[in-house]
Amino acid sequence: MASGWGINGNKGRCYDFWLEFSECMSRCRQPSDCGLLREDYIECLHHSKEFQRRNRIYKEEQRQVRAAARKAKEEAEGAPAVAAHH
Repeated sequence: MASGWGINGNKGRCYDFWLEFSECMSRCRQPSDCGLLREDYIECLHHSKEFQRRNRIYKEEQRQVRAAARKAKEEAEGAPAVAAHH
């Protein structure tokens, strides 16, 4: 990856992030100065923040579907719908 070559012989998808991070590390006083660039590089490699966000969106969609189904069931049974409080 750090060589710049991707799996198909082209430039790797995260190589630009690696260059920025590497340049920062070579000129900074403390490694913590490059924390955001490191975070960007790691995210490019692993997509962990993207997966976490997708998971949160999916869970919220499922929660809304369950709430709508519960509300429809309660209305069909004639019971008043109860609003959930968090």
